[in-house]
Amino acid sequence: MIFNIWKNIKKKNLAPVYLLIGKESFLMQETVQYIVEAGVLEEEKDFNLSVYDMEETPIETAIEDAETLPFMGEKRVVIVKNPLFLTSEKKKEKVEHNIEKLEQYIHSPAPYTVLVFMAPYEKLDERKKITKLVKKQTEVIEMNSLSDSDTKNWMLDIVEQEQISLEKDAMEELIMLTAGDLMMIHQELGKLSTYVGAEGVITSETVRLLVARTLEQNIFDLIEHVIHKRSKDALQIFYDLLKNNEEPIKILSLLVTQFRLILHVKELSNIGYGQQQIANTVKVHPFRVKLALQQARLFSTDELAHLLMELAEADYEMKTGKKDKQLLLELFLLKLFDEKSLT
Repeated sequence: MIFNIWKNIKKKNLAPVYLLIGKESFLMQETVQYIVEAGVLEEEKDFNLSVYDMEETPIETAIEDAETLPFMGEKRVVIVKNPLFLTSEKKKEKVEHNIEKLEQYIHSPAPYTVLVFMAPYEKLDERKKITKLVKKQTEVIEMNSLSDSDTKNWMLDIVEQEQISLEKDAMEELIMLTAGDLMMIHQELGKLSTYVGAEGVITSETVRLLVARTLEQNIFDLIEHVIHKRSKDALQIFYDLLKNNEEPIKILSLLVTQFRLILHVKELSNIGYGQQQIANTVKVHPFRVKLALQQARLFSTDELAHLLMELAEADYEMKTGKKDKQLLLELFLLKLFDEKSLT
């Protein structure tokens, strides 16, 4: 688990080479920050911390730096971003890399350097010799979305460090409002902690007071009201979005995204996939899957497929100017109310 890895890093138990792989950018940034803080003192960073982008700089330059003794310090940290040569992507590279030089270093890394590869990719090309070597000889840390329980434990750890209490309902509310986005949760917890102060308690009321609702969350609530036949509440959200100058075509796009997610989640659930498996398959946070599963139970697969066809038709009519954009969305919602009132 990544939290155990973080604890080791904070204790300065550093590996000579790290490979950070995955699309969860917040976890990657946090991990790099912990490595830098454990490896290099603040006053040494100008001399002993280097960052190289492999889309602009050849790997041998980073390796030469890694082989250089640290200046007035115990360790040097060298960060290598975008190592595209570890993937199967055919993107034309601006620079050529001396992979042999990298192979030599991986076999015998400098004991005074921490070399970190930041690979923001879903997967690497396991057929490549260099990829196999890097994965075998380095500390590999996968930057995957946290599970629902891991996200909550992480949040509790943050507030504990701030000497703040976080109520269970407040935690659920915050995850819902941020759709489980780790960067947003981290930022909002900082704001909430400052608001309640040391020894304070973050309640669900505090969260609702200070955390802004995203457009995505409003769309989720709109669908939730429709499902539970609360037409007045659903239309109120819709008209409020229009008052806030949200474009009807953007609202439509998010409706499509949410209903498509509900359909995918339902189909995967029907064949026996669990929440975490579904999250990994559709590449969304487990908490969003949890909410989508709740909504999916109130639709049949045919209903969801039909709704997506109607949304596609509305999208076409919007883009071709056949009907007024606002009117198209109103008609869709009213029709949805009628259909749900019959079920």
